[in-house]
Amino acid sequence: MLNAERASFDPATPRHVAIIMDGNGRWAKARHLPRAVGHKRGADAVSRTVRACHELGVSCLTLYAFSSENWKRPVDEVSDLMGLLRLYLVRELDDLHRNGVRVRFIGGRERLDGDIVHLITQAETRTASNAGLLLVIAVNYGGRAEIVAASRQLAEAAAAGRVDPACIDEAAFEACLETTGIPDPDLVIRTSGEKRISNFLLWQAAYAEFVFTDVLWPDFGKEHLEDAIAEFRLRERRYGARSGG
Repeated sequence: MLNAERASFDPATPRHVAIIMDGNGRWAKARHLPRAVGHKRGADAVSRTVRACHELGVSCLTLYAFSSENWKRPVDEVSDLMGLLRLYLVRELDDLHRNGVRVRFIGGRERLDGDIVHLITQAETRTASNAGLLLVIAVNYGGRAEIVAASRQLAEAAAAGRVDPACIDEAAFEACLETTGIPDPDLVIRTSGEKRISNFLLWQAAYAEFVFTDVLWPDFGKEHLEDAIAEFRLRERRYGARSGG
């Protein structure tokens, strides 16, 4: 359960943390366990991380739960991942809502089973008025597809005369992204030692700080989040400007 007393805001704390959750399969393999067990332990890590963000004063947490490329995985593994999403929403929604967490999903829903879409809609609707941590879950999400869809939306609006092409700027483009209204991530964390962003928040992470950790996702906890935030605080964020030193 989340602690009702949330930490006061620290300007040195990233407002928005985004995490590429990686390493469930390797965690299970190292222990000679089925991959499904690794994914289950990964779901437990999600609960720990949501609580940690709440306690540390992070305002928004985005989790890369299932990419648009993950459909290429074996059918049984995809089924396991979707089953865990169902389990998480059923198991955690009451606690999330009770503690003021607002849940939002990004990614296409057309390939998801109807009951999962219902659970997603229920979670978003039930928590829509909450004012605590914003939990964004990326399911069937791909950064390139999101950018293409936004471009198509603007192109169609321009062709119909609703938008002057000369007036299209970054703000207009961002308004067409799935993350509209969500601040860009300040800190992106990837677990398991891999050092790539795997089509995650390509537009939004343009000026994010990246921290790559060797910790496998099922082992990730508050202490690892604190370590990543400590490293974030050592960075000088210049947004293209010259260093102040």
